[in-house]
Amino acid sequence: MAVPLMQAVRVGRYVLKQHLTGRKRYPLVLMLEPLFRCNLACAGCGKIDYPAKILNQRMSYQECMDADTEAGAPVIAVAGGEPLLHKEMPQIIEGLVARKKYVYLCTNALLLEKKIDDYKPSPFFSWDVHLDGDQQMHDSSVCQEGVYERAVKAIKLAKSKGFRVSINCTLFDGVKPERVAAFFDEVMKLGVDGVMTAPGYAYERAPDQEHFLNRQKTKTLFRDIFRLGKGHKWRFTQSPLFLNFLAGNETYHCTPWGKPLRTVFGWQRPCYLLGEGYAKTFKELMDDTAWDQYGTGAYEKCADCMVHSGYESTAVMDAVRRPLHLLKVALKGPETEKPMAPEISLANQRPASYGYDDEVARQLERIEGEEAKRGGSKPARGPRVRINGRTEAEGSATAAAK
Repeated sequence: MAVPLMQAVRVGRYVLKQHLTGRKRYPLVLMLEPLFRCNLACAGCGKIDYPAKILNQRMSYQECMDADTEAGAPVIAVAGGEPLLHKEMPQIIEGLVARKKYVYLCTNALLLEKKIDDYKPSPFFSWDVHLDGDQQMHDSSVCQEGVYERAVKAIKLAKSKGFRVSINCTLFDGVKPERVAAFFDEVMKLGVDGVMTAPGYAYERAPDQEHFLNRQKTKTLFRDIFRLGKGHKWRFTQSPLFLNFLAGNETYHCTPWGKPLRTVFGWQRPCYLLGEGYAKTFKELMDDTAWDQYGTGAYEKCADCMVHSGYESTAVMDAVRRPLHLLKVALKGPETEKPMAPEISLANQRPASYGYDDEVARQLERIEGEEAKRGGSKPARGPRVRINGRTEAEGSATAAAK
Protein backbone atom coordinates (compact mmCIF):
# COMPACT_ATOMS: atom_id res chain seq x y z
CA MET A 1 0.00 0.00 0.00
CA ALA A 2 1.58 3.29 -1.14
CA VAL A 3 -0.17 5.45 1.48
CA PRO A 4 0.40 4.25 5.07
CA LEU A 5 -2.74 2.79 6.61
CA MET A 6 -2.79 5.28 9.49
CA GLN A 7 -2.54 8.19 7.05
CA ALA A 8 -5.39 6.79 4.95
CA VAL A 9 -7.52 6.33 8.08
CA ARG A 10 -6.82 9.83 9.40
CA VAL A 11 -7.50 11.51 6.06
CA GLY A 12 -10.67 9.45 5.55
CA ARG A 13 -11.88 10.35 9.03
CA TYR A 14 -11.14 14.03 8.35
CA VAL A 15 -13.11 13.99 5.07
CA LEU A 16 -16.04 12.14 6.66
CA LYS A 17 -16.16 14.70 9.46
CA GLN A 18 -16.39 17.55 6.95
CA HIS A 19 -19.26 15.81 5.18
CA LEU A 20 -21.13 15.08 8.39
CA THR A 21 -20.81 18.68 9.56
CA GLY A 22 -22.05 19.94 6.18
CA ARG A 23 -18.91 21.93 5.39
CA LYS A 24 -19.12 22.75 1.68
CA ARG A 25 -15.50 23.71 1.00
CA TYR A 26 -12.50 22.45 2.91
CA PRO A 27 -8.82 21.74 2.18
CA LEU A 28 -7.49 18.22 1.83
CA VAL A 29 -3.83 19.13 1.19
CA LEU A 30 -2.09 22.42 1.95
CA MET A 31 0.25 23.29 -0.92
CA LEU A 32 3.09 25.34 0.51
CA GLU A 33 5.54 27.23 -1.72
CA PRO A 34 7.97 29.07 0.57
CA LEU A 35 10.01 30.27 -2.43
CA PHE A 36 9.88 30.38 -6.24
CA ARG A 37 13.61 30.11 -6.92
CA CYS A 38 14.87 26.85 -8.44
CA ASN A 39 18.19 25.36 -9.57
CA LEU A 40 16.61 23.96 -12.75
CA ALA A 41 14.76 25.67 -15.59
CA CYS A 42 12.43 23.01 -16.97
CA ALA A 43 10.78 23.75 -20.31
CA GLY A 44 7.34 22.73 -19.06
CA CYS A 45 7.45 24.80 -15.85
CA GLY A 46 5.64 28.10 -15.42
CA LYS A 47 6.55 28.63 -11.77
CA ILE A 48 9.93 30.40 -11.89
CA ASP A 49 9.49 33.17 -14.48
CA TYR A 50 9.92 36.09 -12.09
CA PRO A 51 12.38 38.97 -11.60
CA ALA A 52 15.27 38.40 -9.16
CA LYS A 53 13.68 40.51 -6.41
CA ILE A 54 10.73 38.12 -6.34
CA LEU A 55 12.89 35.01 -6.64
CA ASN A 56 14.82 36.23 -3.58
CA GLN A 57 11.67 36.28 -1.44
CA ARG A 58 11.14 33.58 1.20
CA MET A 59 8.29 32.65 3.51
CA SER A 60 9.62 32.54 7.06
CA TYR A 61 9.31 29.56 9.39
CA GLN A 62 6.53 31.37 11.27
CA GLU A 63 4.63 32.20 8.08
CA CYS A 64 4.70 28.51 7.12
CA MET A 65 3.41 27.48 10.56
CA ASP A 66 0.70 30.14 10.37
CA ALA A 67 -0.38 28.88 6.94
CA ASP A 68 -0.81 25.39 8.41
CA THR A 69 -2.81 26.81 11.32
CA GLU A 70 -5.09 28.72 8.96
CA ALA A 71 -5.79 25.84 6.58
CA GLY A 72 -5.85 22.93 9.02
CA ALA A 73 -5.40 20.31 6.30
CA PRO A 74 -4.14 16.85 7.36
CA VAL A 75 -1.56 16.66 4.54
CA ILE A 76 1.02 19.26 3.47
CA ALA A 77 3.02 19.28 0.23
CA VAL A 78 6.03 21.61 0.37
CA ALA A 79 7.05 22.64 -3.14
CA GLY A 80 8.59 25.57 -5.01
CA GLY A 81 10.87 26.38 -6.78
CA GLU A 82 13.29 24.04 -5.10
CA PRO A 83 12.53 23.85 -1.35
CA LEU A 84 16.02 22.64 -0.43
CA LEU A 85 17.36 26.09 -1.34
CA HIS A 86 15.43 27.48 1.66
CA LYS A 87 17.74 27.81 4.68
CA GLU A 88 14.91 27.28 7.17
CA MET A 89 13.50 24.21 5.43
CA PRO A 90 14.73 21.69 8.05
CA GLN A 91 13.04 23.71 10.80
CA ILE A 92 9.86 24.08 8.72
CA ILE A 93 9.62 20.33 8.14
CA GLU A 94 10.39 19.57 11.78
CA GLY A 95 7.70 22.00 12.92
CA LEU A 96 5.03 20.55 10.64
CA VAL A 97 5.91 16.95 11.54
CA ALA A 98 5.73 17.86 15.24
CA ARG A 99 2.11 18.81 14.60
CA LYS A 100 1.59 15.29 13.19
CA LYS A 101 0.87 16.54 9.69
CA TYR A 102 1.73 14.20 6.81
CA VAL A 103 4.41 16.16 4.96
CA TYR A 104 5.73 15.58 1.44
CA LEU A 105 8.83 17.58 0.53
CA CYS A 106 8.86 17.93 -3.28
CA THR A 107 12.39 18.17 -4.68
CA ASN A 108 14.39 17.65 -7.86
CA ALA A 109 16.93 15.91 -5.57
CA LEU A 110 20.00 17.79 -6.83
CA LEU A 111 20.72 18.97 -3.27
CA LEU A 112 19.33 15.96 -1.45
CA GLU A 113 22.63 14.17 -0.82
CA LYS A 114 24.14 17.36 0.61
CA LYS A 115 21.13 18.23 2.80
CA ILE A 116 19.76 14.84 3.85
CA ASP A 117 21.36 14.76 7.30
CA ASP A 118 19.40 17.90 8.20
CA TYR A 119 16.23 15.76 8.21
CA LYS A 120 15.00 12.82 10.26
CA PRO A 121 12.98 9.80 9.08
CA SER A 122 9.40 9.85 10.36
CA PRO A 123 6.11 8.13 9.49
CA PHE A 124 4.81 11.67 8.94
CA PHE A 125 7.49 12.68 6.43
CA SER A 126 8.27 11.65 2.87
CA TRP A 127 10.63 12.87 0.18
CA ASP A 128 8.74 13.40 -3.09
CA VAL A 129 11.32 13.29 -5.88
CA HIS A 130 10.55 14.78 -9.28
CA LEU A 131 11.23 12.09 -11.90
CA ASP A 132 9.49 12.39 -15.28
CA GLY A 133 10.31 8.97 -16.69
CA ASP A 134 13.50 7.13 -17.58
CA GLN A 135 16.90 8.76 -18.03
CA GLN A 136 16.31 10.16 -21.51
CA MET A 137 12.73 11.26 -20.72
CA HIS A 138 13.60 12.97 -17.44
CA ASP A 139 16.79 14.71 -18.55
CA SER A 140 14.92 16.01 -21.59
CA SER A 141 12.07 17.24 -19.38
CA VAL A 142 14.39 19.15 -17.03
CA CYS A 143 16.62 20.36 -19.87
CA GLN A 144 19.85 19.10 -18.31
CA GLU A 145 21.82 15.88 -18.66
CA GLY A 146 22.75 13.84 -15.62
CA VAL A 147 19.82 14.88 -13.42
CA TYR A 148 18.15 11.47 -13.62
CA GLU A 149 21.25 9.67 -12.35
CA ARG A 150 21.65 12.10 -9.46
CA ALA A 151 17.97 11.75 -8.54
CA VAL A 152 18.15 7.94 -8.55
CA LYS A 153 21.31 8.05 -6.43
CA ALA A 154 19.53 10.35 -3.96
CA ILE A 155 16.51 8.03 -3.82
CA LYS A 156 18.73 5.07 -2.96
CA LEU A 157 20.52 7.12 -0.28
CA ALA A 158 17.24 8.27 1.29
CA LYS A 159 15.87 4.73 1.37
CA SER A 160 19.11 3.46 2.94
CA LYS A 161 18.67 6.01 5.74
CA GLY A 162 15.13 4.89 6.49
CA PHE A 163 13.13 7.65 4.79
CA ARG A 164 9.86 7.19 2.96
CA VAL A 165 10.34 8.20 -0.70
CA SER A 166 7.79 8.71 -3.45
CA ILE A 167 8.24 10.07 -6.95
CA ASN A 168 6.31 12.74 -8.81
CA CYS A 169 6.02 11.86 -12.51
CA THR A 170 4.58 14.43 -14.92
CA LEU A 171 3.80 13.25 -18.45
CA PHE A 172 3.71 15.24 -21.68
CA ASP A 173 2.51 14.79 -25.24
CA GLY A 174 4.54 12.34 -27.32
CA VAL A 175 5.51 10.03 -24.47
CA LYS A 176 5.26 6.31 -25.27
CA PRO A 177 3.07 4.21 -22.93
CA GLU A 178 5.53 1.32 -23.13
CA ARG A 179 8.37 3.50 -21.82
CA VAL A 180 6.25 4.83 -18.96
CA ALA A 181 5.21 1.30 -18.00
CA ALA A 182 8.84 0.14 -18.05
CA PHE A 183 9.81 3.18 -15.96
CA PHE A 184 7.15 2.39 -13.34
CA ASP A 185 8.56 -1.15 -13.16
CA GLU A 186 12.05 0.24 -12.58
CA VAL A 187 11.06 2.63 -9.79
CA MET A 188 9.24 -0.20 -8.05
CA LYS A 189 12.54 -2.10 -8.11
CA LEU A 190 14.22 0.94 -6.55
CA GLY A 191 11.92 0.44 -3.58
CA VAL A 192 10.06 3.75 -3.76
CA ASP A 193 6.99 3.82 -1.56
CA GLY A 194 4.71 5.20 -4.23
CA VAL A 195 4.24 7.07 -7.49
CA MET A 196 2.25 10.26 -8.05
CA THR A 197 1.53 10.86 -11.71
CA ALA A 198 -0.44 13.36 -13.78
CA PRO A 199 -0.41 15.14 -17.13
CA GLY A 200 1.48 18.41 -17.29
CA TYR A 201 -0.56 21.59 -16.92
CA ALA A 202 -0.26 24.13 -19.74
CA TYR A 203 1.32 26.98 -17.77
CA GLU A 204 1.03 30.15 -19.82
CA ARG A 205 4.61 31.14 -18.88
CA ALA A 206 6.20 27.77 -19.68
CA PRO A 207 8.85 28.00 -22.44
CA ASP A 208 7.57 24.83 -24.16
CA GLN A 209 3.92 25.21 -25.18
CA GLU A 210 3.89 22.39 -27.73
CA HIS A 211 3.95 19.29 -25.52
CA PHE A 212 1.01 19.67 -23.15
CA LEU A 213 -1.65 16.97 -23.42
CA ASN A 214 -5.29 17.75 -24.16
CA ARG A 215 -7.95 15.81 -22.27
CA GLN A 216 -8.55 13.15 -24.92
CA LYS A 217 -4.83 12.46 -25.31
CA THR A 218 -4.47 12.27 -21.53
CA LYS A 219 -7.21 9.65 -21.23
CA THR A 220 -5.85 7.57 -24.09
CA LEU A 221 -2.29 7.72 -22.75
CA PHE A 222 -3.24 6.64 -19.25
CA ARG A 223 -5.53 3.88 -20.49
CA ASP A 224 -2.65 2.51 -22.50
CA ILE A 225 -0.29 2.73 -19.52
CA PHE A 226 -2.72 1.09 -17.10
CA ARG A 227 -3.48 -1.65 -19.63
CA LEU A 228 0.22 -2.46 -19.80
CA GLY A 229 0.42 -2.37 -16.01
CA LYS A 230 -2.18 -5.03 -15.29
CA GLY A 231 -0.69 -7.39 -12.73
CA HIS A 232 2.49 -5.33 -12.20
CA LYS A 233 1.55 -4.18 -8.68
CA TRP A 234 2.54 -0.55 -9.13
CA ARG A 235 2.07 1.49 -5.95
CA PHE A 236 0.46 4.91 -6.36
CA THR A 237 0.10 7.62 -3.71
CA GLN A 238 -3.19 8.67 -5.30
CA SER A 239 -6.81 7.65 -4.97
CA PRO A 240 -7.85 4.75 -7.25
CA LEU A 241 -10.73 6.95 -8.39
CA PHE A 242 -8.33 9.68 -9.52
CA LEU A 243 -6.43 7.11 -11.59
CA ASN A 244 -9.78 5.93 -12.97
CA PHE A 245 -10.50 9.55 -13.87
CA LEU A 246 -7.18 9.85 -15.74
CA ALA A 247 -8.23 6.82 -17.79
CA GLY A 248 -11.46 8.55 -18.82
CA ASN A 249 -13.87 6.69 -16.55
CA GLU A 250 -15.15 9.47 -14.29
CA THR A 251 -16.85 12.75 -15.24
CA TYR A 252 -15.37 14.86 -12.49
CA HIS A 253 -15.40 18.60 -11.97
CA CYS A 254 -12.32 19.96 -10.23
CA THR A 255 -12.20 20.94 -6.57
CA PRO A 256 -9.70 23.84 -6.63
CA TRP A 257 -10.10 24.64 -2.92
CA GLY A 258 -9.14 21.06 -2.03
CA LYS A 259 -5.44 21.88 -2.41
CA PRO A 260 -5.06 25.59 -1.59
CA LEU A 261 -1.70 27.21 -2.24
CA ARG A 262 0.18 29.59 0.05
CA THR A 263 3.13 31.38 -1.59
CA VAL A 264 5.36 34.37 -0.87
CA PHE A 265 2.57 36.44 -2.47
CA GLY A 266 -0.20 35.14 -0.19
CA TRP A 267 -3.01 32.63 -0.83
CA GLN A 268 -3.18 32.08 -4.60
CA ARG A 269 -6.52 32.27 -6.40
CA PRO A 270 -8.01 29.96 -7.50
CA CYS A 271 -5.62 26.98 -7.33
CA TYR A 272 -2.06 25.67 -7.32
CA LEU A 273 -1.80 25.85 -11.12
CA LEU A 274 -3.57 29.07 -11.92
CA GLY A 275 -2.57 32.37 -10.32
CA GLU A 276 -5.21 35.05 -10.82
CA GLY A 277 -4.77 37.18 -7.75
CA TYR A 278 -4.01 36.56 -4.08
CA ALA A 279 -5.87 36.65 -0.77
CA LYS A 280 -4.26 37.81 2.47
CA THR A 281 -5.86 35.09 4.57
CA PHE A 282 -7.13 31.56 4.04
CA LYS A 283 -10.62 32.63 5.10
CA GLU A 284 -10.59 35.37 2.49
CA LEU A 285 -9.49 32.84 -0.14
CA MET A 286 -12.31 30.45 0.71
CA ASP A 287 -15.05 33.05 1.21
CA ASP A 288 -14.31 35.62 -1.48
CA THR A 289 -13.04 33.62 -4.48
CA ALA A 290 -15.49 33.31 -7.39
CA TRP A 291 -15.10 29.53 -7.55
CA ASP A 292 -17.89 29.02 -10.10
CA GLN A 293 -15.90 30.99 -12.68
CA TYR A 294 -13.16 28.34 -12.81
CA GLY A 295 -12.81 24.73 -13.89
CA THR A 296 -13.23 22.76 -17.10
CA GLY A 297 -16.33 24.00 -18.90
CA ALA A 298 -16.24 27.33 -17.07
CA TYR A 299 -12.87 28.87 -18.00
CA GLU A 300 -10.68 28.55 -21.07
CA LYS A 301 -7.44 28.10 -19.11
CA CYS A 302 -8.96 25.06 -17.38
CA ALA A 303 -10.18 23.34 -20.57
CA ASP A 304 -7.57 20.56 -20.73
CA CYS A 305 -6.61 20.30 -17.08
CA MET A 306 -6.74 16.85 -15.46
CA VAL A 307 -4.11 17.47 -12.79
CA HIS A 308 -4.22 15.99 -9.28
CA SER A 309 -4.16 19.42 -7.61
CA GLY A 310 -7.72 19.97 -8.83
CA TYR A 311 -9.13 16.48 -9.23
CA GLU A 312 -7.54 14.34 -6.51
CA SER A 313 -9.71 16.03 -3.91
CA THR A 314 -12.79 15.39 -6.03
CA ALA A 315 -11.88 11.71 -6.20
CA VAL A 316 -11.28 11.44 -2.44
CA MET A 317 -14.61 13.11 -1.67
CA ASP A 318 -16.33 10.82 -4.17
CA ALA A 319 -14.81 7.83 -2.39
CA VAL A 320 -16.60 8.85 0.80
CA ARG A 321 -19.89 9.09 -1.09
CA ARG A 322 -19.40 5.86 -3.07
CA PRO A 323 -17.26 3.45 -1.01
CA LEU A 324 -18.39 0.38 -2.97
CA HIS A 325 -17.34 2.01 -6.25
CA LEU A 326 -13.97 2.83 -4.68
CA LEU A 327 -13.54 -0.78 -3.56
CA LYS A 328 -14.35 -2.10 -7.05
CA VAL A 329 -11.82 0.19 -8.76
CA ALA A 330 -9.18 -0.46 -6.09
CA LEU A 331 -9.48 -4.22 -6.60
CA LYS A 332 -9.74 -4.30 -10.40
CA GLY A 333 -7.73 -1.21 -11.36
CA PRO A 334 -8.82 1.51 -13.80
CA GLU A 335 -11.08 0.43 -16.65
CA THR A 336 -9.18 0.30 -19.95
CA GLU A 337 -11.62 -1.24 -22.45
CA LYS A 338 -15.17 0.06 -21.97
CA PRO A 339 -16.41 3.38 -23.47
CA MET A 340 -15.17 6.47 -21.68
CA ALA A 341 -17.41 8.60 -19.47
CA PRO A 342 -19.06 11.66 -21.06
CA GLU A 343 -16.85 14.74 -21.36
CA ILE A 344 -17.66 18.16 -19.94
CA SER A 345 -18.89 20.61 -22.58
CA LEU A 346 -16.72 23.64 -23.30
CA ALA A 347 -19.50 25.52 -25.08
CA ASN A 348 -20.07 28.05 -22.30
CA GLN A 349 -16.54 28.59 -20.99
CA ARG A 350 -15.43 32.18 -20.56
CA PRO A 351 -12.33 33.36 -22.44
CA ALA A 352 -8.95 33.48 -20.72
CA SER A 353 -7.72 36.67 -19.12
CA TYR A 354 -4.05 37.47 -18.50
CA GLY A 355 -2.68 39.47 -15.60
CA TYR A 356 0.88 38.24 -15.06
CA ASP A 357 2.58 41.57 -15.79
CA ASP A 358 0.18 43.50 -13.55
CA GLU A 359 0.68 41.02 -10.71
CA VAL A 360 4.47 41.20 -11.01
CA ALA A 361 4.30 44.98 -10.95
CA ARG A 362 2.14 44.90 -7.79
CA GLN A 363 4.49 42.52 -6.04
CA LEU A 364 7.59 44.51 -6.96
CA GLU A 365 5.90 47.66 -5.66
CA ARG A 366 5.11 45.86 -2.40
CA ILE A 367 8.68 44.58 -2.02
CA GLU A 368 10.18 47.99 -2.75
CA GLY A 369 7.77 49.59 -0.29
CA GLU A 370 8.89 47.18 2.42
CA GLU A 371 12.53 47.96 1.60
CA ALA A 372 11.81 51.68 1.93
CA LYS A 373 10.25 51.14 5.37
CA ARG A 374 13.44 49.42 6.46
CA GLY A 375 15.32 52.58 5.56
CA GLY A 376 16.34 51.49 2.11
CA SER A 377 18.30 48.52 3.36
CA LYS A 378 18.87 45.85 0.79
CA PRO A 379 17.05 42.54 1.29
CA ALA A 380 19.12 39.45 1.92
CA ARG A 381 20.50 38.01 -1.31
CA GLY A 382 19.18 34.69 -2.46
CA PRO A 383 21.58 31.76 -2.75
CA ARG A 384 23.91 31.67 -5.74
CA VAL A 385 22.45 28.66 -7.51
CA ARG A 386 23.33 26.88 -10.71
CA ILE A 387 20.48 26.77 -13.20
CA ASN A 388 20.91 24.05 -15.82
CA GLY A 389 24.67 24.04 -15.38
CA ARG A 390 25.22 27.81 -15.10
CA THR A 391 25.01 30.30 -12.28
CA GLU A 392 22.20 32.82 -12.48
CA ALA A 393 24.75 35.55 -13.24
CA GLU A 394 26.24 33.52 -16.09
CA GLY A 395 22.78 32.90 -17.49
CA SER A 396 21.91 36.59 -17.35
CA ALA A 397 25.14 37.51 -19.11
CA THR A 398 24.46 34.97 -21.85
CA ALA A 399 20.91 36.24 -22.31
CA ALA A 400 22.15 39.84 -22.50
CA ALA A 401 24.64 38.89 -25.21
CA LYS A 402 21.95 37.39 -27.44
